[in-house]
Amino acid sequence: MEKRILIVILLILLGCNKNSQKQAVSTDPDAAQIDSWIRIAQDSVELPLEKRKDLLQQAKDKALSLPNDSIGIEKLSNISLAYRNLPDSLGFRETNKQVMELAENSQIHIVLGNSHWDMGYLFSKHGVLDSAFYHYQKALKSFEQLPSNNTSDGLEARMLYIMGRIQDSYKDYLGAEINVTAALRIFEDLNDKKRIYNCYNMLGVIASGMDDRDKALEFFEKASTYIEYVEESDQAEFIQQNQYNIAHELLKKDDFVSAEKVFNQLLNNETIKEENIDLYSLALTSQAYTIFKGEKDDEKAKELLQRAIQINDSTDNTTDQPRAKQFYAEILAHEGDSTEAIQYAKESRALAQETYNNERLTEVLRLLTKLDKENALAYSDAYYDLNETIKEEERTKRDKFARIRLETDQVIEENQILSREKQIWVGAVLGLIIFGMAVLIIVSQYIHNNRLKFRQKQQESNHEIYNLMLSQQGKFEEGKQLEQKRISEELHDGILGEMLGIRLILSGLNDREDAASVEQRAQLIERLREVEEEIRTISHELNHASYEKFHNFIVSLEDLIQGIEKSSGITCSFTYDNKVSWDNLLGDIKINAYRIVQESLKNCVKHAQCQRVDIAFGMNGEKLKLTVIDDGVGFDTTKGKRGIGIRNIISRVKKVKGTFDIDSKKGYGTSITVTIPSKYIELENSLNEATQKHVLNT
Repeated sequence: MEKRILIVILLILLGCNKNSQKQAVSTDPDAAQIDSWIRIAQDSVELPLEKRKDLLQQAKDKALSLPNDSIGIEKLSNISLAYRNLPDSLGFRETNKQVMELAENSQIHIVLGNSHWDMGYLFSKHGVLDSAFYHYQKALKSFEQLPSNNTSDGLEARMLYIMGRIQDSYKDYLGAEINVTAALRIFEDLNDKKRIYNCYNMLGVIASGMDDRDKALEFFEKASTYIEYVEESDQAEFIQQNQYNIAHELLKKDDFVSAEKVFNQLLNNETIKEENIDLYSLALTSQAYTIFKGEKDDEKAKELLQRAIQINDSTDNTTDQPRAKQFYAEILAHEGDSTEAIQYAKESRALAQETYNNERLTEVLRLLTKLDKENALAYSDAYYDLNETIKEEERTKRDKFARIRLETDQVIEENQILSREKQIWVGAVLGLIIFGMAVLIIVSQYIHNNRLKFRQKQQESNHEIYNLMLSQQGKFEEGKQLEQKRISEELHDGILGEMLGIRLILSGLNDREDAASVEQRAQLIERLREVEEEIRTISHELNHASYEKFHNFIVSLEDLIQGIEKSSGITCSFTYDNKVSWDNLLGDIKINAYRIVQESLKNCVKHAQCQRVDIAFGMNGEKLKLTVIDDGVGFDTTKGKRGIGIRNIISRVKKVKGTFDIDSKKGYGTSITVTIPSKYIELENSLNEATQKHVLNT
């Protein structure tokens, strides 16, 4: 809690120190009038508050009407600060918001940064530290946009320091250490002794929070070496603060002898009681506890604590009073006065609750658990609940700070390093960027090329299947042509030759009536009957061949199904409508239908655990209908995601503008139905074949 008091005090001091930065001087009459109104509103404390607000409103209206936007924005920033100092929270917020919007649109980074600084100070003053941190972070980003010089660097460092203090108050020690260390480096470059002292002192506080006592003492000792360089008016306060920090750290380290010695030096200072009564009371309490733990002198420790409690009551110091009463309760308990000890501990608890001092409250609850045995369980539960609440709040705040600084913390640190080494590393950084871009382009191109190759291979596979089907169709046509040639040769060389010989002989016997001629004519008629029988035989063979036409698409499907049946042991049944001209279907329909059957059978083998699969291909009105039904385990189609096999089938159905339906239940198998529009590419040839078949049948 002592640490938080120091944080708030320094934040207020830091906020007040920048007033001089906002006082702009201008020779413009309107601007001079605005400055006059602002000065009167700020300094004329005898004027009523409403009158001072009216002056600031007049100044605000005049600033908004100035032709020079940059001067107007600067004046509005001064008016915003004046509203804050009145104090007029509403007027400050409204004006500050206008300044932020105008400065951001005009890219006036110094004004934008100061506006966020003012807003952060307001939030920190009211204890809303997470919102304060957000605006300090925004201010830092704005100051980083300024040209690098002592002023802009100093502004950046001050924001980093304030942010580090806020982070420490919420136990974000790592973030606090990073920001304060970054601020320290800048202040060292600027040779700002006072703020170097503040940074080392803050690093000691952070190390103390992390229970690193040696490191904390090292930082406090380092801070003490810079006190002589600060202004004389601040030296006494800094010395007292530094002595208390060192003594307090020695006390935590259980080095009671050294701690008592430093506390004595601090308390023997004649000015501390008059100039810093709160620190005096704090030191009395700590010194009493040091004596209680070190010398074991209970009476002396009690005397010091009673003085501290009286001082706290007289100054209404409710911040340190819970700590003093807790220590007094511990001494009473050590002396065996449990009743009085419990009473002081309860008073300490009540005060800690009133002041929201959770750290002290946890300590008191832990003490009460030991002292009040009857209510130990209740105190223990309260301690546990409070401890969990504190941890959750601290975790939430740390996460929030992490999210706020995520955008810029790394960039800030990198920029600080690059600002000192950019002359050496600029070439290397550019080279790395170019190399990274080249690698990114190469990797992207490699991925793109692989995708193109995959698509090309897929297309080649489809074309290969289609060419295979065309090749089978060509072989079928070749066989048909050979058969036609054979029949033509038989008709020409056999039947036509016979008929020609018979015609010539009959022509010679036409006028003869003798018995030999009559007998010879009878023999020739018998030969004609034999020729007729031969023609009928050829006709029957042709007619049978037309019905037994080789179906290459169907044969491919049969080969696929038989291969699956042999390799998997699943019984496969394949039926199709032999009235459909399957080979005249469009190539895309045949390829995708083939793949759909192939994918469906693969799913049956991998997932269905079936014994039998029935495949049927036929016509349903003007459309082709394909069904695949298995007797496997089935699945619930309403739950889970569809596998890649089903997605592939759906994709192929969409390619041929068909419809897809799947019906399955657990334990009842799966039924897949695909309906495809029938499209033929050789309709004329099909009609000719049908006509020829009709003639042959006739």
